[in-house]
Amino acid sequence: MPHPPASGPHQGAASGFRPDARLTVQAIQAAYRATLRKRCQKLALLVLAIIASCMADFAIGPAGLSPTTILHVLLHPTTAPATQSIIIWQIRLPYTLMAVCVGAALGLAGAEMQTILANPLASPFTLGLSAASAFGASLIIVLGLQAAGISENLLITASSFFFALISALLLDGVSRTRQASTSTVVLFGIALVFSFQALVSLMQFLASEDALQDLVFWTLGSLTRATWPKVGLLASVGALISLFSYRAAWSLTTLRMGEERAASLGVDVPRIRRAALLRISLLSALAVSFVGIIGFVGLVAPHIARRLLGEDHRFYLPGSMAAGALILSLSALAARVLVPGIVVPTGIVTSLVGIPFFLAIVLRREDGV
Repeated sequence: MPHPPASGPHQGAASGFRPDARLTVQAIQAAYRATLRKRCQKLALLVLAIIASCMADFAIGPAGLSPTTILHVLLHPTTAPATQSIIIWQIRLPYTLMAVCVGAALGLAGAEMQTILANPLASPFTLGLSAASAFGASLIIVLGLQAAGISENLLITASSFFFALISALLLDGVSRTRQASTSTVVLFGIALVFSFQALVSLMQFLASEDALQDLVFWTLGSLTRATWPKVGLLASVGALISLFSYRAAWSLTTLRMGEERAASLGVDVPRIRRAALLRISLLSALAVSFVGIIGFVGLVAPHIARRLLGEDHRFYLPGSMAAGALILSLSALAARVLVPGIVVPTGIVTSLVGIPFFLAIVLRREDGV
């Protein structure tokens, strides 16, 4: 005759059921969902801040257009006066959107660069990619190189990409040679910056009067030459690259734990590095070829995103893009109001804005906050 099932305090243990384990799993899942919710809220706040900055940047200008007039021109461009339509659609709107696109591109490039080089000081500006891109652009401008069926703007972008890629490959090679320290990579990057800046200065010395004016644009960094084709190209390419970056988010997050551990978890580290270097080089080249050298955005934005959103690259990468877009949008706004009647080159403003941001982050890290 079968015995009745056991009862009492040991029944759960005999059946393998542990109520405390189930509660622990549920608590972990609830904490994970709460963390995801907080990160999504922080990303949403960054996006709202970008929108607010763009609206302020879009509304402020010497023309003195009221919000009602701006809204009417945006919604009914065909019935608006020609002067107002040109100011809104051909000057202010491309300028504002270019700031967002370039900032997002540099933020993403800096985030991936800091991950694959395991270097908190890595960025296209500090480690020479921007200077290399500027040298590639200066070659086309000064030497007047041409190719059948290819526009000058496309040649400038291709040359910028080529030299940015060379710079990125050199940095990657140094970072993996004899397990170079962070300071070694930074010093090599600084050497690249000075080398390419010297070459750009040589191009300026050899340039004609007209070409020299263009080269000053590259070295200072300015959004005033933004046009709809440039904005469209940068936005579309940046969106496409960001999709590839997001697909590699898990691998990049794993890479933050170290190359050996990432490889043990099945990550093809060399392939991830090569793909990231291509993305970084293309983003840097496009940004420099369109607006010139913009400093510190790619350095500061990833630190802000990391502090707000952590190391999970599903949030860290879009957070870096949003932080970069916000920094450059605010810098573009400051460039228009800093000196009345004059648009200060944005590259100057980003340095003034970026350095305090970076110092604040460093000091908070040292204080353990």
